[in-house]
Amino acid sequence: MYKNYNTKQVTLSLNLDIYLEENDIAFAIDELVESIPVDVFSVFEHRMGTSSYHPKMMLKLILCGYTQSIFSGRKIEAMSKDSIRAMWLTQSQTPNFRTINRFRVNPLVQPILQECFIQFRNQLVSQQLIDEEAIFIDGTKLEANANKYTFVWKKSTQRYEESLREKSKSYYQQLVEEQIIPSICSEDDELNTGNLKQIIDELEIKVSDLSTKIENTSDVQERKELRSERKEPKKALKAFSDFIYRKQKYKEQHDIYNGRNSYSKTDHDATFMRMKDDHMMNGQLKPGYNVQIATNHQYVLAYETFSNPTDFKTMIPFLDTIKKSYFDLPKYIVADAGYGSEENYQAILDDFERTPLITYTMYQKEHTKKYKQNPFIPDNWIYNELADTYICPNNREVKFRNYSTRTDKSGFKRQLKIYECESCLNCPVRALCTRAKSSKNRVIQRNGNWEYFKAHVRELLKEDVTGEIYRQRKIDVEPAFGNLKANLAFNRFSVRGKDKISQELGFALMALNLRKLRKNRKDISKRSRKNKHSEMRGFILECLFSVKRLLGQPLFILVIFTKEHFNVFCENKHDYIYRTNTCYLFSINKRLEIK
Repeated sequence: MYKNYNTKQVTLSLNLDIYLEENDIAFAIDELVESIPVDVFSVFEHRMGTSSYHPKMMLKLILCGYTQSIFSGRKIEAMSKDSIRAMWLTQSQTPNFRTINRFRVNPLVQPILQECFIQFRNQLVSQQLIDEEAIFIDGTKLEANANKYTFVWKKSTQRYEESLREKSKSYYQQLVEEQIIPSICSEDDELNTGNLKQIIDELEIKVSDLSTKIENTSDVQERKELRSERKEPKKALKAFSDFIYRKQKYKEQHDIYNGRNSYSKTDHDATFMRMKDDHMMNGQLKPGYNVQIATNHQYVLAYETFSNPTDFKTMIPFLDTIKKSYFDLPKYIVADAGYGSEENYQAILDDFERTPLITYTMYQKEHTKKYKQNPFIPDNWIYNELADTYICPNNREVKFRNYSTRTDKSGFKRQLKIYECESCLNCPVRALCTRAKSSKNRVIQRNGNWEYFKAHVRELLKEDVTGEIYRQRKIDVEPAFGNLKANLAFNRFSVRGKDKISQELGFALMALNLRKLRKNRKDISKRSRKNKHSEMRGFILECLFSVKRLLGQPLFILVIFTKEHFNVFCENKHDYIYRTNTCYLFSINKRLEIK
């Protein structure tokens, strides 16, 4: 006997949500998108042309695809036709893959994605799934949609540019000496683009005059001489045309670098970075982006992409973005040692007025026994505050010499105090203390602001409350990247350009949040049902024990439940008299211990 099955039977269409599970991720997607204010979608309204798909529907469809690790526009289109979850979210509308791809890279989608993160965070706060005390910041590198052999290096450009200047200058001086062209600029001046154009104009006039003479004469010998004379100006004209083309190309490359050391020819916003893609954990040099996220309880609350491979230069602009576009900064800013710098500490404390729980590079090493017992490290030297001097391991004074100001590439200034030993001559431990030349004494640098910030961070991490918050960092922000790359399988961007990859990353991170929210709700529902059934069974058994005490006679009960549930209620598995696969016969005379 079979269940009724007939593909040719006419049936009425039903609401597709009846086929979805109670805590299906489609409901979380629908709830999130519907919570976004209607005014946010008004930028897509238009009164001319054919009607378009609603941006809410498009947003739900793309989020649904990304939650299932489907990132291709064609595969998302196919999913909209054969997935019950997608059909319910789109109400059986099937946009073309070109429409899907155009929507997810549309600049108008960026504010909608930001509003998505804002509304999602509001939901988490209202459901008490996160706290507003701290955010945990970290970064990772994701590969760009570009070939790893399309690199352009800044040092190579500078080297070629210097070679071009020397070659063009010497060639110009040669032409002037041979009186092919008149002098245009002095010998010491560098040839700029305008000078190169003047040289080309003079060479064109020279070549044109010689060509006219060749056409006007019929003497064979004279024609040969004129052609020989025209050969060098024509060669120079070709060379200087190439010089001006290369000079313009190098200028464009410097504009693209924009403070970076490299870029990809395919995606100019991508920078070549070291990535841990090799199975032997060898660094792979590939074009990519530096992705920064802020999390709480493993939920991604804000994000931003950078072309700079280093983390400490991204902290301040990332905090600015969070404050302007997402939410007010919490009390504590937590990050690892890669963000520990004087500039970041000063900005968080003074500009943002928050507390940084960020270690610095030498934090772990300073707590080791080897570091503390090393007598040649200036931190372990005796300091005389009144005389402003240090005592070196050979008991000689290291006196203050002068102040110094250092400015880094970003323009941040550091105020340093320079100290120099009074004499390192004939010192028995000189080789262990310094690598300076024998004619020079050891010099050390001390930064007062930096030492203050390090001491402040050490005190914060010693406290119970702040120390516990910092220890939570490893289990909060790191799993987010693991889930993104391993579980969601999002390792490489499929679009090009910083603005476009930022939007695609927003879809991927929101999909990650929705998957985690769905799992948490499912676990909570499962625990609540288990607790409810446990309380009911406990109540029934308690009633039966009461009946036994009242009757004073042996009482047998038949309980139908699984062996797993039985193991929960019975401390001794021999308390039953008879059992089958799902039935247990108990004697109330034997005491049942309820756990």
